[in-house]
Amino acid sequence: QVRMVESGGGLVQAGGSLRLSCAVSGRPISNYAMGWFRQAPGKEREFVATFSRSGAITSYADSVKGRFTISKDNAKNTMYLQMNTLKPDDTAVYYCAAAFSPLSESVESYAHGYWGQGTQVTVSS
Repeated sequence: QVRMVESGGGLVQAGGSLRLSCAVSGRPISNYAMGWFRQAPGKEREFVATFSRSGAITSYADSVKGRFTISKDNAKNTMYLQMNTLKPDDTAVYYCAAAFSPLSESVESYAHGYWGQGTQVTVSS
């Protein structure tokens, strides 16, 4: 049984920072490609940042490049998302996900993988 639990969300002013964590139990995260996705009210869930299964390759959405950094600690079986210079448009529920062999960083490629319940990030202007 795989369980993924996000934490670290909250309310922050524009320009501030948050660090999200995704703690995984049941399987080692080193076996999977992993990533962060988000969904704002009234919008579709979208890709934010991902690791390849090897952890050697990272991908970022254009909207977060230069501001967000994805990382992971295999020993702690935890993935992180450091978010700096937050904007009101970053307001969303943030989800972590894992898949064995996704074809891309799209939500569809992770559809048959594992997902957490999400953590709310709200950025005030």
